[in-house]
Amino acid sequence: MDAFSDLSLRPDPEFPEPQLMNALYAKLHRALAANHSDAIAVCFPRFAGFKLGGVLRLIGPSAALEKLMGGAWLQGMRDHLQISAVQALPTQLQHRKWQRIQCKSSPERVRRRQMKRHGISEAQARERVPDSAAEMLKAPFLQIASSSTGQRFRLFLKVGALQAQPETGSFNAYGLSQTATVPWF
Repeated sequence: MDAFSDLSLRPDPEFPEPQLMNALYAKLHRALAANHSDAIAVCFPRFAGFKLGGVLRLIGPSAALEKLMGGAWLQGMRDHLQISAVQALPTQLQHRKWQRIQCKSSPERVRRRQMKRHGISEAQARERVPDSAAEMLKAPFLQIASSSTGQRFRLFLKVGALQAQPETGSFNAYGLSQTATVPWF
């Protein structure tokens, strides 16, 4: 990782900021999935509390970012964005992880999975997984559709603590990693 580009949402009276960020992130996800990219990371530098803010920062090797930014994936969004040039990362950086977190919010889905995996009856699954087992996350999220299944879902994000040293790893088609950190500035 040696470069970044910021995609800043412009205020729009017709569309709220979260709706525009969801659309932007969905386009990014499709582009990363289509290119099989594992080197481009994302972060949200205006993140505060449960709000992601209006800036999506892409971080990665400059060649990979130039290739991505030269593609047509931003078609239809450019009027809503201020896009910075691909530029070198600052020298003094802290790092943090941006990870996807998932919860078992639907006891019914967990029951179906239990029935299929363990060959148990619906009554046994209800006994194992009561309605009270539903988990609710209090974390920032994006509402998107999966490029592989087409299902709409909330992609919850866990923001790690600041750390002095980077951790390496690859990034998925959402620009997130369970092991790698991203520069934070």
